[in-house]
Amino acid sequence: MFSYRHAFHAGNHADVLKHATLLHIFNYYAQKDSAFSIIDTHCGAGIYDLEHDWAQTKGEFYDGLDRVLQQDDYPELVEHYIDAIADLNPDGTARYYPGSPWLALERLRTQDSFHGFELHPSEFEVLSDNVAQLFPQGNRRVRLYPENGFEQLGRLLPPPSRRAIVVMDPSYEAKSDYQQVLNSVKNALKRFAQACIVVWYPIVQRPEVQALQRKLEQLDTPWLHVSLSVRAPAKNGLGLHGSGLFISNPPWTLLKALEQSMPWLTKTLAQDDKASFQLRHSGL
Repeated sequence: MFSYRHAFHAGNHADVLKHATLLHIFNYYAQKDSAFSIIDTHCGAGIYDLEHDWAQTKGEFYDGLDRVLQQDDYPELVEHYIDAIADLNPDGTARYYPGSPWLALERLRTQDSFHGFELHPSEFEVLSDNVAQLFPQGNRRVRLYPENGFEQLGRLLPPPSRRAIVVMDPSYEAKSDYQQVLNSVKNALKRFAQACIVVWYPIVQRPEVQALQRKLEQLDTPWLHVSLSVRAPAKNGLGLHGSGLFISNPPWTLLKALEQSMPWLTKTLAQDDKASFQLRHSGL
């Protein structure tokens, strides 16, 4: 339960897709003056040092962020992602990598609120320290909880602003995470049907992945579903060869942005000739 560390995977191909898409959603919501809430059910540490031993152990960012940075021309969705990396690294390097909560907090306005959950004790401590650096005087609209985000999500919906983005990306180390994700999405939409819920999931050789994909697409809500496979599945059945995002009530601009970006991302992040993407939607 407490063995997962996202630092081992920070900046990999899955992060590129997830964080570029999240930034588009955050920026879309910020176009209106009205407040919105961001709820992150599994925050992690918030910032990751790509020169740290944990990140260097597998070096997954070499096949993710580094490949993107080597390009000269980006689609707009990816360009905003690159800008966010640069904002965190004013010295021109790409040493520090922003996780989902940091990207959210960097774009938080005075009227907006953030609720972040992280159950892992040491990850929560690092997250708290990182957030304290961003808000040294504190911020009453930013709340962090050393609790289970699945269990606590319902009490925050609907938010007073009636505008909410929910980010849900557990480790999926336990097979039960797949069913918990589905249950949490269903319960969240019952409480607040207009919630924009972003579910990240790994593409690995597990039957639970296909079941989750199918059941999410059966939900009675407008949705957008994008996935990226960077290589063929390993013959031994192990390893992450892709990832996906399911988004309920997505911004109307997101479909076009992904249509323009996914061919570029697939080509840039491909590890063999089996790389591909899928983009589906309903009710848009």
